[in-house]
Amino acid sequence: MATTPESRRTVFRQIAHCSYVDWPTYGSSPLFDRSSLPALESDVRVVAKTWFQQDEHEGVEPFVHTLPLAYVQFDPHDRYAGSTSYEMETLFRLFLLKECHGWNHETALVEYLTQHPDFSEQIGLESVPDQSTLWRSWHHRFTADLRNTVETTARTILIKAQNAGVSVPREPERQSRRHHDENEESDPADQTILEQAEAVTNRVSDVAFPAFSLDRGEGCEIHENAYWDLQTYLGLRENLAVNEGARSFIHESTRDRTPLGHAHREHVRDLSIEQIREMYRQAVSRLLDRVAETEEFFRAGIVAIDITESDPFTGNRAGHEDEIIGTKENTDEYAYQWATVQLVGNAVPIVLDARPVRKGDTRKEIVTDLLDSAEAAVHVDNVLMDREFDSQHILEMLSQRGLSYVVPKRMQTSEKAQAKRLLKKGKDRYEADRKLHLGDNEWHSTTLIYRRKENSEHTDHQQYSVFMTNRNSGLSVS
Repeated sequence: MATTPESRRTVFRQIAHCSYVDWPTYGSSPLFDRSSLPALESDVRVVAKTWFQQDEHEGVEPFVHTLPLAYVQFDPHDRYAGSTSYEMETLFRLFLLKECHGWNHETALVEYLTQHPDFSEQIGLESVPDQSTLWRSWHHRFTADLRNTVETTARTILIKAQNAGVSVPREPERQSRRHHDENEESDPADQTILEQAEAVTNRVSDVAFPAFSLDRGEGCEIHENAYWDLQTYLGLRENLAVNEGARSFIHESTRDRTPLGHAHREHVRDLSIEQIREMYRQAVSRLLDRVAETEEFFRAGIVAIDITESDPFTGNRAGHEDEIIGTKENTDEYAYQWATVQLVGNAVPIVLDARPVRKGDTRKEIVTDLLDSAEAAVHVDNVLMDREFDSQHILEMLSQRGLSYVVPKRMQTSEKAQAKRLLKKGKDRYEADRKLHLGDNEWHSTTLIYRRKENSEHTDHQQYSVFMTNRNSGLSVS
């Protein structure tokens, strides 16, 4: 089925109505301009994802000749600077087609163009270049960065098409060539996070920073991304105060100007929790679009919900008693608490959302809120939670949403008695059905799994842990 003007309009209407997508990318952030290759790669990713979801759009060739490129400034990546008869935009499309098909030599591309004059006409090619012209254009006219962008965007097109069930000319790699190249000589596991911080932050900043914004008004001399660079710098180091970190950042940053600690703190504090969460979710959506091209992402589906606490708060919490609510342990200390939902298991580990825990928040409200965010971002099958979420009403809510769960259970009298019987019999594992009372003669059916811990420090019934699940028996609980 051929593409139509209406099907193409549908694509860009859907992109325009997507709240977390800015297209084209160069207009979304000072980080990018019309010659930015990372922006071009992001734009291809956005358009390809929506393009191949249309039933009319089959095959990668129509995408290659339809992809909007008129706004892209290729001049900084053109070593010949307009001294040839072929436009950079046209050559970009040609090499994109060649990479999508996986042709090793330009001869195959020439043969395709000769046999498909309609494609040549659609991209504005008046005559078919010969093999030597194409070879020189790729190896000498295109910069190395532009060649990398062609390879990256072709891989993106193939993956987005394949994900949508569209046939592709070749099987795309689910890991980029650049990732392979960067890791050939050293094992990242042998490096500390700080040694890799610059490479990591440079890669992530292109994806995440456009989603964040500070309302600083006009005439600010310090680039906004310097604030986010500083925030990232502080986050990668333990126990580093803002003022001290800002002074260190002056020497470690390559920027001409960086914010002072008090200015950074003032701007960040002006952001509300709701603003931060919305910007974070947009950044996660951009990041998920990127990692969706990897094999690991297709094993996603398991999320973990947990509550973590900051370091003990030692200042005056007058007026903030509902926010600085204490620690999870039974102590006299106080601390901020945060609830998070994160992809776990074999998936790429990404915190999908986070929210503060305030006095009066119920655990069910927290779980519902975080699951709404998670399911808006990814497909969720299974939910893992800590024992503080072992409420029967939470478990019933998860089941009603069609989700499986595994939750540790706090051992009450009956569970302790069962664990003692298992210890006496020398059994390592036991399953039993249980009905939990919801009120008004309503019940939630679950399965209790008793599992003996290996190398436990206990010699009594405390060797056993009890988990609740609504999955079929035989579940592997670690």
